[in-house]
Amino acid sequence: MTNRRIGLALVLLLGAHTVDAQSASGVRLKDVARLQGIASMPAIGYGLVVGLNKTGDKRQTIFSAQTLANMLEQFGVNAPAGQIKVENVAAVLVTVELPPFARSGTRLDVTVASVGDARSLQGGILLPTALHGPDGQVRAMAQGPLSLGGFGGGSGGNNVQVNHLTAGRVPSGALVHLDSGTSLPKAATIELSLDSPDFSTAEHVAESINRELGNDFARATDAATISVRVPAQYQGAVAPLLARLEPLSVDIDAVARVVINERTGTVVVGGAVRLGPAAVAHGNLSVRIETRLSASQPEPFSRGVTTVLPQERVDVEEGRNQLMVLEQGTTLESVVQGLNALGASPRDIIAIMQALKAAGALRAELVIL
Repeated sequence: MTNRRIGLALVLLLGAHTVDAQSASGVRLKDVARLQGIASMPAIGYGLVVGLNKTGDKRQTIFSAQTLANMLEQFGVNAPAGQIKVENVAAVLVTVELPPFARSGTRLDVTVASVGDARSLQGGILLPTALHGPDGQVRAMAQGPLSLGGFGGGSGGNNVQVNHLTAGRVPSGALVHLDSGTSLPKAATIELSLDSPDFSTAEHVAESINRELGNDFARATDAATISVRVPAQYQGAVAPLLARLEPLSVDIDAVARVVINERTGTVVVGGAVRLGPAAVAHGNLSVRIETRLSASQPEPFSRGVTTVLPQERVDVEEGRNQLMVLEQGTTLESVVQGLNALGASPRDIIAIMQALKAAGALRAELVIL
């Protein structure tokens, strides 16, 4: 399938219309900043998935059979691990991310991934699994039916598979048993951390907070941190203050960036991207090699043998070169229109962006994945 059939994989971040390069208004504070010192906690556990349709771990996966034998022993069934032969059990690792204020009884989604040689976890049920935090304590218990988001069927060479079948999720499968222990600070000053450090954005956030609180309570201490002095009426009760600040509308500055994924042919162009004066000419060179086989047949009753003679044909065709002129301050919309006018495919766009960056005409950071 050609790039033309796939279509132009040019994704316009912030839309195809011209966007102000310096700021984007209307972004909530809660979407760009977090309370410093408050973080989530990862937890992990080892367990078994049962109920598979002969797609579980094979005999060479020793630890799954040993785990099953240990579990059966707790129920009074003495089955040596070396004599157990089942195909509907798979050993898995279970992971979950505990949010900062997760309390006992909170339900969370968990991720389950096979660690053996199971072919598929489709239709499986996760047995109760203890999830341990970084401190070794059991933070939650997980169990329930798996959701894979795919399916597979068939056997041998006649099979079909959609998406990845050895990893899935259990929606609301984890029940928190031990609180995360996170609490709001009671100090006279709290600090907010930006998700994307930027001096201009930090200053804009401080200005928005001061307008809301009516005094100079906030100041930007660096590109990622905004220090907020807690007003007297919120001393000892930071939660109402954060609830007041979270919906504030702030102006953010976005770094001009072009992200390229050469494996998939995807180009993501930020709305703040600008180009300096440049001229772009791009043409395609197509080489086609065709081989036809013909037979040379000897005369009747002769001692000759039939010979296969390959006839090769090489055609070289160069596409029409077109010139696109980019003036100073060319916007994203103009670039997109120009590239579409050139009939550029995703691979063409990648080559053009890299060449513009090398020429110093691309006023943006080029990120290649």
